[in-house]
Amino acid sequence: MSALAAGIEASAPVRISAGDRPIREVNREIRAAVDAGRDIEVHDPLSRHNLGVALTGPGLVTFKGSVGYYCGGLSDGGRIVVEGNSGWGTGEGLASGHITVNGNAGMSVGAAMRGGIIHIRGNAGPRCGVAQKDGLIAVEGDIGYSTGFMSHGGRIVCLGNSRGSVGDSLWQGTVWVAGEIETLGIDAVVVTPEQAEVDEVEAQLGALGIDGSGRDWKRIVAGKKLWYFEARDAKKWLMI
Repeated sequence: MSALAAGIEASAPVRISAGDRPIREVNREIRAAVDAGRDIEVHDPLSRHNLGVALTGPGLVTFKGSVGYYCGGLSDGGRIVVEGNSGWGTGEGLASGHITVNGNAGMSVGAAMRGGIIHIRGNAGPRCGVAQKDGLIAVEGDIGYSTGFMSHGGRIVCLGNSRGSVGDSLWQGTVWVAGEIETLGIDAVVVTPEQAEVDEVEAQLGALGIDGSGRDWKRIVAGKKLWYFEARDAKKWLMI
């Protein structure tokens, strides 16, 4: 019998155990509860992949431990909290919704996301926000190499330091770094942000419970040389 069918009180969180059960069965129960606007606790996630994908409702899902690849991917709504670490592709293809990871996140957080918010309280791995289209990724720790690679839109905000090649091949996305930048990626440049932009970013962080001001923000944008790149002129690309 599923957790929903067990007749749990409407005000209490629905309790689901992942364990070694089929992921499709676990996700079916999660989606049913989220669609009904219920809060859910998923116990024993065991770092398994593809948990909590394709959510569309208003409910809150709390994973009571670490999750594997693609948690929350392809969702259009819902609220996810991971009480641990998350693997590759957290929130990949996210259209709307809110994901919080209380630990660290692996490679390609928010890859190709089109909206919503992803909040990493620890560090994020390489290629954070790769091919991002819109939305916000906020990382309280450091970001890995090639963060923002080929990002078409949206904003990545890092309160820690950036590893190498940040903002490589950017289009219209932006990467904000409060700490040190190891190296910039191809065609990435640092500009001084306007005060109104800083206020907007600080307001976004404040909404996530991240207070403070006076940070030394570096705003990374496209130098736009690659915008007019022609494949037949590959040597020019190497010289950017």
